[in-house]
Amino acid sequence: MERKVITTADGSKTIHIEEWDENYHSIHGALQEANHVFIVHGLLFFAESHPIDFPLHILEIGFGTGLNAIITLAMAQKENRTIDYVGVEAYPISTDELQALDYPSVLEGNYGVLLKKLHDTSWEERHQIAPWFYLEKQKKLFETIDDEARFHIIYFDAFGARVQPELWTETIFKIMFNALKSQGILVTYSAKGSVRRAMLAVGFKVERLPGPPGKREMLRAIKP
Repeated sequence: MERKVITTADGSKTIHIEEWDENYHSIHGALQEANHVFIVHGLLFFAESHPIDFPLHILEIGFGTGLNAIITLAMAQKENRTIDYVGVEAYPISTDELQALDYPSVLEGNYGVLLKKLHDTSWEERHQIAPWFYLEKQKKLFETIDDEARFHIIYFDAFGARVQPELWTETIFKIMFNALKSQGILVTYSAKGSVRRAMLAVGFKVERLPGPPGKREMLRAIKP
């Protein structure tokens, strides 16, 4: 499946899959979307009700380009908070694609070395990327996740339901529900009615929130 790197509206880049006419991140701003959905309404929302010495466990569904991981790492440093991060990805990007994305050029701070380290570390092992950030990358399909009450936050960043509807079903969201601790949250850029209904059906409390540039709304689900 052919992939090419394109520039989005905020100057940051993403990968476009021509066969599906689908992007890894929003064409209205890859970095803006990641910050709005996953940092502001995910990480910071959860962290504000927990003490600074409370380590956070995060699961990312779709490690992809590593953009969500590197901005989470940057926020962990800024907030002086320890984060244990698991990124699940079935089809990792190449070194050439990573270089073409050039995320260090749009990130505040010198994170180029750490971003490369995120991608270079071996799969299926937990690594300390920085004093405050641990990463385990898992190369597998999302439906094979079998964690129980392990995570505080899930970044649900799968390809859209238009091209992969099987990733936005009750079956998948039940797996996500089981993987979260009590009062854990799942955030996603999607606001489709079918997605919201699937989340509700497996036991989540779901709220609609203002979306990132180019999207009216997004969803945040909470495990009671």
